[in-house]
Amino acid sequence: MAAVLIATALGYAAVRANGEGGAASPGSSHETQDHPPDTLAEARAKGEIRVGYANEAPFAYMDSRSNQVTGESVEIARVVLQRLGIKKVDAVLTEFGSLIPGLNASRFDIIAAGMYVTPDRCKQVVFSDPTYGVGDAFLVPTHNPRNLHSYEDLKRDKDARLGVVVGAIQSDYAAAVGVPSDRVVVFPDSVSALAGVQVDRADAYGATALTVNHLLSKLPPDGGLERAEPFTDPVIDGKPVRGYGAYAFRKQDQPLADAFNAELKRFIGTPAHRRLVAPFGFTDKELPQGMTAARLCAGQ
Repeated sequence: MAAVLIATALGYAAVRANGEGGAASPGSSHETQDHPPDTLAEARAKGEIRVGYANEAPFAYMDSRSNQVTGESVEIARVVLQRLGIKKVDAVLTEFGSLIPGLNASRFDIIAAGMYVTPDRCKQVVFSDPTYGVGDAFLVPTHNPRNLHSYEDLKRDKDARLGVVVGAIQSDYAAAVGVPSDRVVVFPDSVSALAGVQVDRADAYGATALTVNHLLSKLPPDGGLERAEPFTDPVIDGKPVRGYGAYAFRKQDQPLADAFNAELKRFIGTPAHRRLVAPFGFTDKELPQGMTAARLCAGQ
């Protein structure tokens, strides 16, 4: 019941965009592997394309007031796809950990979920260049009773539990600094993770700073949670971690990825882009600053 009340307060609805039913059958609109699909041409001909998202604000989520999927990733995608001659975005709700499998099973054609570009993910999909770069944050109970200000603090506190969203990079960060897996609590989405901290299933929820800020902005003043301040991002392989989010495409859809990325690069950083993402909490500090998918896939 607590999770339901919280989800309502945050204005989310875990349903498919526009109230539609289940996703298309895998491979329903594509040709065989001997004749690779031209997803871009098909989408242009139909005037629509399927986009997978994971209901995580501020990147992609259902706005209950408008009954539309919105967010930084979705709204940028709409602009870019319009420029490619694709007017309609059919949003398909999927758990974060199932986004890449769902993409490769042709349940949808693009992942628009603010997904971080990592070398491991680059082995499975093609990424666009990133649309943002950001550090992490912890969502903790008011007054931060366990004094958690970093992943290293979680390692030192032998009883502290970290909440993460299934498939999210934060579980990798925790493992890299030595937090045991039995102290990492996995939730299906960000709203569930928030609820988990509220009902003491986890002592902190690790997510992007943007996600934490957005969740807190939707809570009432007596919501019982706060952002851990100050916070130190994890240092992995001698480098402070900064995540960069982008769009993902199937390996065989390189023409779609290339066309999308060309328009994306023309748009990111423009005044129109800044105005579009400002309502979701993005500022000039989150611009990708020239980072590319090629560098991120190479682990740079």
